[in-house]
Amino acid sequence: MRTLVLKIEYDGTDFLGWQLQPEGRTVQGVLEEAMRRILQTEIRATAAGRTDAGVHAAGQVVHFRSDTAMVVDRLKKGLNGVLPADVRVLEAARAPDDFHARFSAVGRRYRFRIIRRPSAMRRHHAWHVAYPLDVDAMRRACSPLVGCHDFTSFCQATSTADGTVCEVRELDWVEEADELRLWIEANRFLHHMVRAIVGTAVDIGRGRWPERVMAEMLEAKDRRAAGANAPAHGLCLESVRYPSEFGI
Repeated sequence: MRTLVLKIEYDGTDFLGWQLQPEGRTVQGVLEEAMRRILQTEIRATAAGRTDAGVHAAGQVVHFRSDTAMVVDRLKKGLNGVLPADVRVLEAARAPDDFHARFSAVGRRYRFRIIRRPSAMRRHHAWHVAYPLDVDAMRRACSPLVGCHDFTSFCQATSTADGTVCEVRELDWVEEADELRLWIEANRFLHHMVRAIVGTAVDIGRGRWPERVMAEMLEAKDRRAAGANAPAHGLCLESVRYPSEFGI
């Protein structure tokens, strides 16, 4: 048995998220069906992160175990030949036997896009916010989130099984023309964490709350203290980072 790893991208618009569901189209379901067709056996794929319905990925990492002797370049070509247009294998490689897409990861990086005007081309990939936003206030408000903190106030309750402490290593709002982007990297993320941070930051940017409340919300450790989740379609998993010894 070999451990094989894939780097994939997908448009989350028409998926109910990564994880298999009893009914409905999921990225895991589509990918495992493609693997079954190419490798002629049932395969269970494990992802670095279980993205929600509507969330996109530019650099999702997936591993699986197989006794196939197929070379990885042929595997990549074969999978792309049967996958639908909204999922693509970018890279395929063999990994060490102890590699795990989720548990071996030491960092994940997400991007959230906000647009200032309606856009036909970006409507499935960015959140249109019509209100004027004070971006400097959003930056200042979010600065206390960098570091190792308990993010209970910014997660869905079901995400607490493995604890609620995360180390945010980067959080930066970047303006480009009519688009505002949040770049955020952490060792791990809780369910809905990025979307809750964005939704709260936008409320601060439009003047509904003062800048200081972000730090107060963090300290409260209560989801009811923070703002609503931003829409899923603005969020994209950009990349996953692993220790150098894995060569991923």
